[in-house]
Amino acid sequence: SRRQRRDGPHRTRLSSAPDTGHNRMTDGVEPGVTGQQLRNVRLLVAYDGTDFRGFAESDGVRTVEGELRGAIERVVRRPVELVLGGRTDAGVHGWGQVVNGRLPVETDLYRLMSSINQLLRPEISVRDPAWVDDAFSARFSATSRTYRYDIWNDRSPNPLVARHAWHIGPAVDIEPMNTAAGFLLGNHDFSSFCRKPKPGPGYGEPSLQRELHHARWRRPDSSALVRFEITASSFCHQMVRSIVGTLVDVGFGRIDAAEIPAILAARDRNAAGQVAPPTGLTLWHIGFDGPRWDAAV
Repeated sequence: SRRQRRDGPHRTRLSSAPDTGHNRMTDGVEPGVTGQQLRNVRLLVAYDGTDFRGFAESDGVRTVEGELRGAIERVVRRPVELVLGGRTDAGVHGWGQVVNGRLPVETDLYRLMSSINQLLRPEISVRDPAWVDDAFSARFSATSRTYRYDIWNDRSPNPLVARHAWHIGPAVDIEPMNTAAGFLLGNHDFSSFCRKPKPGPGYGEPSLQRELHHARWRRPDSSALVRFEITASSFCHQMVRSIVGTLVDVGFGRIDAAEIPAILAARDRNAAGQVAPPTGLTLWHIGFDGPRWDAAV
């Protein structure tokens, strides 16, 4: 059976050793509670999020992290804490999710990968496992995150992509959508595109200031597939889906592309457009400083 967290919904405990690197480890190895030598490992994780209640563990629901951690513990036969590179909501997918945690130094990583994939296929897959030094944190070492959003833009739905793309029948015009996306680039307060977070006890409201590096719509081939790719240092809750929904409204002519600066300035979620469904969203890549930490795609 899978252990469930007791620290509240959508909250993930960090690794048993702090991410700052101020611990007893030498050259990335530390003594565990049972006397085993532990080492920091990085895993690249892909998953179909359709039937999960998000990635991060939460009491009483099925999550990607809960299944992944349970499989790892079954293989290494000891408790494991995971650090997440990015949280994804219920129904959102992942191709380039990154996690790290501490495992016994004698662990054969490729045997571990094979065992996890046997246990969790076809919904979850681990690839490109690698030992990393103690300073690496999937969360705090990350410098960028890239998402993709797919739309199947055709009168007839496509059952082969239905779990991974938003079906929109009427044609959307991606030219004004790209014009609108250009106004979002740079450093802005994205309050108009984020679900307002609830501050913790004793804390003020967290900043929704984010720096957007890239945002572009394209048609990858001659099919009805329309793809949006967006990269930022980090994202706030529902930011990508709110941006996608608003830009689709632009593509339908419901919102003029030139209105985007005013929507940003309003800092009001009601000023923006619809929220796109989670179906088409995939966490595609997490970037890190330095080639030794940057997960392959």
